[in-house]
Amino acid sequence: MTRSVAASPDEPLLAGVTVVDFTRVLAGPYATRMLADLGARVIKIERPGEGDEIRHTVLQLDPARTDQSSYFARLNAGKESIAIDLAHPQARDVVLDLVRGADVVVENFSPGVMARYGLDAATLLASRPDLVYCSISGFGQTGPLSSMQAYAHLINAISGLMDLDRGGESNPRVAYLQTADVLAGAHAFGAICAALVRRGRNRRGAYLDVSMLECLVAADDLTYGALLNGGKVQREPRIGMVVHPIGERYLAMQSAGAPHLWSRLVALIGRPELETDARFATTMARRTNWPALLEILRAWLSRFDSVDQAVETLSAARIPAVPMLSPEEVIQHPQLAARSAFPEIEHQGRGRVRVTALPFHVDRRPVAPGGPAPYRVGQHTRQVLTGFGYNAERIRALQLAQVVEIPET
Repeated sequence: MTRSVAASPDEPLLAGVTVVDFTRVLAGPYATRMLADLGARVIKIERPGEGDEIRHTVLQLDPARTDQSSYFARLNAGKESIAIDLAHPQARDVVLDLVRGADVVVENFSPGVMARYGLDAATLLASRPDLVYCSISGFGQTGPLSSMQAYAHLINAISGLMDLDRGGESNPRVAYLQTADVLAGAHAFGAICAALVRRGRNRRGAYLDVSMLECLVAADDLTYGALLNGGKVQREPRIGMVVHPIGERYLAMQSAGAPHLWSRLVALIGRPELETDARFATTMARRTNWPALLEILRAWLSRFDSVDQAVETLSAARIPAVPMLSPEEVIQHPQLAARSAFPEIEHQGRGRVRVTALPFHVDRRPVAPGGPAPYRVGQHTRQVLTGFGYNAERIRALQLAQVVEIPET
């Protein structure tokens, strides 16, 4: 990592950082997309031919191809793609050349895969003690489940959160959000940035071991903290949170969680006597008697003619409430437009496409992707290798030996 003597005020936070990215699908690419958006150079290693498998999902952005999904474009904006067959005997030397010029390595293979390629953390850190090496896996690199295959759905089930999400009903259900992947990617991003801070102080690298399972368990707010200390699991709908139908729409409101919220609520609904009612006078009493309180709140909410009317009334009294929106409504919402939450990037087959932005601003400005996602698998192979000192003859030899892939322009 090179440091600017006098950095520009507009210089990205991670300018000068180079990342070699062995990740695929969601958790790893989410982490490295965040690094790329903040100015890091991210060199994505893809398998020759197919590349990252999410290239082939929906929505296909180019009708002439089958490897241009919006899923891939969103997660890989601003990265360079180099296609290397890691199983080829000559591939390791090429990768080691890339790592010598890198600050960070990120991988999300099953534990043991990188060791088979001779590219595991112990091997690379032995020769590059200043390297930041991050492994993302379902269960972590150690423990009896470390070798198991991991998908967000399976992690949700084994984490206990699928059980909790039943809300007292008998049958568990599949969660829509791939929470374990996104949380693992975000935690990896944070850990990498922290390791780079230490590296900047003393040139010491780090080995980061991120577990999707532990990320999901850590995301729980109440259950595990209580259970670990003698409490009981509450297998019922979340207390204090209301979702109520009004007309053909739904309202979400919060009735607990902040000081003075209860006093404001009973005043608003015209039931001041509830504040001293033994069933509801304390936080714990309201938790114990939540079904009865919920019935009172639903009866009051049913007086409204529309969700918008209810939200206006609740918000004026400083009671948190919003309408439930559909995804179609979300992408048109003025709040997200004001935050530049859906920036555009170039796309060779489509012109311009919209993606999601980083969920934070830097210096009061939104962070835009640094460029398009790689259009072809290995699109930057020649460019990357040339930049690392390979001449045309050597690149051609690697191509003929099928160590690397260079797509036709």
